Amino acid sequence: MINPNFVIIGVLLQLLGCTSYLTDTIKGKVQPNRVTWLLWSIAPLIAFVAEVQQGVGIISLATFIVGFCPLLIFIASFFNKKATWNLTKFDIICGILSILGLALWLFTRIGNIAIFFGIVADGLAALPTIVKSFKDPESENDLPYTLGVANAGIGILAIKNWNFQSYGFLIYLLASDLTIAILVRFKLGKRLSRIF
Repeated sequence: MINPNFVIIGVLLQLLGCTSYLTDTIKGKVQPNRVTWLLWSIAPLIAFVAEVQQGVGIISLATFIVGFCPLLIFIASFFNKKATWNLTKFDIICGILSILGLALWLFTRIGNIAIFFGIVADGLAALPTIVKSFKDPESENDLPYTLGVANAGIGILAIKNWNFQSYGFLIYLLASDLTIAILVRFKLGKRLSRIF
């Protein structure tokens, strides 16, 4: 376990990745899926509130920044004509299930159940971007996801009490960001499509 104040370093790294993606969004270098980014802002911000209510402490800042940055990117996406508000059946299904997860989270008002539904909602919101990262990695920037892995990793290393409210969202974030970072960085979808 490291000192919980190290979470601030993770938050700053996440903010650096956010700034990079935000700049690329405004310049039109990346095409954020607005469905994903909107839902990515809502679920972690609700998880942050649940973590604060559960007494998680400074480690909850790692969750806060993961909701705040997507909110900024969602807003910036309206300044990028290439950003997609892609309402395919897949996006609609993921969005509806994600919103259902958020509704169940808000309805239960039980901290750990709320965090669980937040993870489900955020994961479903991530699916359109995971698919896009697999099919079109050039439309993404791996830096914010890579720094998101660092943020989640630092948060995990700073946990004093290993209980679900402390590690649940962070472990999910680590897995989600790592998946997207690998897909984008190594262009796995394109490599696999050449093999098969």
